[in-house]
Amino acid sequence: MSTYAERGATGSQKLMVFVLSMSLYGLATLISELIPSVQIGIVELSVEFFLFIPLTLAMLFDPLSAALGAATGELVFSEIMLGQFGGLGELEKFLTVTIAVYLAGLMVRDPKNIKQVALAAISGPAIQLAMSAVVDIVKVQVAVDDFEAIPGLPESVFATEGFSFLNDLCFSGILFCLLPTIFLVPSLYGKIEPLLGCKPRTATDDAAPALSGRVVAWSVVGFAVAIAAACISKAGMSIIEWEVDWAESQTAVLAGIAVAAVAALIVGFWARRSAQLKNA
Repeated sequence: MSTYAERGATGSQKLMVFVLSMSLYGLATLISELIPSVQIGIVELSVEFFLFIPLTLAMLFDPLSAALGAATGELVFSEIMLGQFGGLGELEKFLTVTIAVYLAGLMVRDPKNIKQVALAAISGPAIQLAMSAVVDIVKVQVAVDDFEAIPGLPESVFATEGFSFLNDLCFSGILFCLLPTIFLVPSLYGKIEPLLGCKPRTATDDAAPALSGRVVAWSVVGFAVAIAAACISKAGMSIIEWEVDWAESQTAVLAGIAVAAVAALIVGFWARRSAQLKNA
């Protein structure tokens, strides 16, 4: 059985984490498409994401593989498989999801530490939502997008985006990120790692990746690229953008759910089989 350092250097194990995160999060995003939103005054209760899935994987396994898998899963299953692709504009969501999940995963040194897990679990969606809000503000400020005011709020993009940020964080961030993650991470710790032939992460594991100034700096660079991509796309230079007639149809959603579920089952079987052969 490999150590965490060996796991981090093993391509097959990273690939399994990537595909598992991609398929499970892709499946979750498709399911969220079927859940209706509820409007109570100016407050909208809607399921923005099931980010607890990649967050859990990022805290237990390789954070970067889980983060890239989640971003890829959302792009493939909730965009391309639904018959649409936003071109360069898709890069914004891809980068913000990757950065948020990656940073949250790095924040957890000991998956048994509930405080660390809880802080990272709420920080992940907070980072992603904050970056999305900043992108929307910048697009309005540079006049590539129109400002849409919310009735009952001051006619300011800052007030609108700030309210949307708090609304989504307090609802989706807590119910579908914080609570499931603080339950799943301790529950799965020590049980799911053997499927990949790995030892569980520990607080004294110096080989595990950690949050650093360099990581934060590269995250800022990635966020700047996301802002630029969003603005360029909104200005009409999305490069490759298409949408078919059956885009976002019920049939497309159900077909995507089936494909994502099958992919998750295959990678689960593959991981279990690989672990059995390795330990034989």
